[in-house]
Amino acid sequence: MGFTVTDVPERERFEARDETGTTAGLVTYQLTGNIIAYTHTEVAPEFEGQGVGSLLARAVMDDARANGRTVVPICPFLSSWLEKHPEYDGIVARSTRKVR
Repeated sequence: MGFTVTDVPERERFEARDETGTTAGLVTYQLTGNIIAYTHTEVAPEFEGQGVGSLLARAVMDDARANGRTVVPICPFLSSWLEKHPEYDGIVARSTRKVR
């Protein structure tokens, strides 16, 4: 099954839809200037385990890179995904605070 990821700016989210138009998953965001904060990732239960979350993650990161944005990964799923994908390190805002 194929999925298409589309930005829906009026809803501040990216949506992954299957061939029938059913929403399989989404990533919400807040955009301020060139800074985009990804706040939540959700995959519909019937689409879990089909790579929808990873597809969304790659699509939103590629979009941010193409638009010259700095990413603030608030969403735990996306933060975890980014740990495995260092190719996006250059556009991700990281904390400089020391952990005590």
